[in-house]
Amino acid sequence: MAHAYESLSDPKDLRHNKLHASDRAFHDWYRFVLSYPPHLVRSYFDKFALGSDAVVLDPFSGTGTTILEAKKNGLAAVGVEATPISFLASRLKSCWDVDATQLCAAADRVLARLEMHEQDALLGFTEEQQSLILKNSIGELPLHKCLGLVAAIDPEPDLLLRDVMRLALAYTAVYNASNLKFGPEVGVSRRKKEDAPVYEAWRAKVAQMAEDLASVKHLSYPTTQVFQQDSRSVGDVLEAQSIDAVITSPPYPNEKDYTRTTRLESVLLGYLNTKADLRALKQGLMRSNSRGVYKIDEDDLLIQPGSSVDVVARAIEQKRIDLGKTSGFERMYHRVTRMYFGGMQRHLQSLQPSLKPGACLAYVVGDQASFLRVMIRTGELLAEIAEGVGYEVENIDLFRTRVSTATGEQLREEVLLLRWKG
Repeated sequence: MAHAYESLSDPKDLRHNKLHASDRAFHDWYRFVLSYPPHLVRSYFDKFALGSDAVVLDPFSGTGTTILEAKKNGLAAVGVEATPISFLASRLKSCWDVDATQLCAAADRVLARLEMHEQDALLGFTEEQQSLILKNSIGELPLHKCLGLVAAIDPEPDLLLRDVMRLALAYTAVYNASNLKFGPEVGVSRRKKEDAPVYEAWRAKVAQMAEDLASVKHLSYPTTQVFQQDSRSVGDVLEAQSIDAVITSPPYPNEKDYTRTTRLESVLLGYLNTKADLRALKQGLMRSNSRGVYKIDEDDLLIQPGSSVDVVARAIEQKRIDLGKTSGFERMYHRVTRMYFGGMQRHLQSLQPSLKPGACLAYVVGDQASFLRVMIRTGELLAEIAEGVGYEVENIDLFRTRVSTATGEQLREEVLLLRWKG
């Protein structure tokens, strides 16, 4: 199967992945380092010629880039996200009903509570909580301050105000209090912080959020909904024939455990306390790495023998045998590849009843060479799967290229464009 490749217009702008200063409001409340940029989303609003009554879906919502940009541009939007901390971010960043003055007053009450407990013994994670985060992710004193903030925020009676302040803490914990670094994988910096101005940084973040909220106080804006749901069964939470366009970026098949990126804040806010919690979370996510595979998984059974995905998976397994690799996770590589694309097939099929006839879809995906350096052309393979379940493939746009850490060669990041005729 061959498809024409087309470069996006104005590549200098569109392939730049950083957040523009003009896009800062709401987007930087909490954002993944590798999130695709808002201007890429806007380019597909234009390309799809969406009317003011269109409804946009992001079924892998992450921290809400697509749905927030839809709201900013006067479009109704729906987000679906399985990870609790990301679901929190998507929901709050696109909810503009919070009163800025009340938010600042609540933050001041939180700080007043903290003053009453300044001399308390150091707070810390349990041994099992500690085992869930990267070693040396955060020092004892910064962690104590973060946990103190959690305890001081919890008594707030207004749940929406409380959640916004918890999201501010998630940002502060990672970017002001922790020893974490991102480049692009999450790791721990050599320079460890023995202390950090956690309270001051948190209060400044809340003030920034309040400023953003005040700026839209007198505006009318469309409805935005966010559901916490496995994207492979996205149809369970969506109304029939309700979606005009999909703009999203699913995980890549890259042996990356995406839960590691948000592990510190997930434990801090109580979303993960035990290894059982982590296992339950991973079981509700698209399979993209060998550490997230379970005996109950069946997505790989959807991949047909002789298909392009099957050929790639067989090549990965043969490479493992040729190299004499015998570790458990390496023996799982070929199955992870099948499960990833099988999971994407489940997603695309579950989505169909919710799409209006003529709906346009854009999937930001990337080539991978993580599994024993066997190239996975993600966009092309997904295009074949999408055609197999009834979508029309309109194009594969080049978003940008990046250098593979495994092979040193240029890998393509692309936007797979589909249409659902119904």
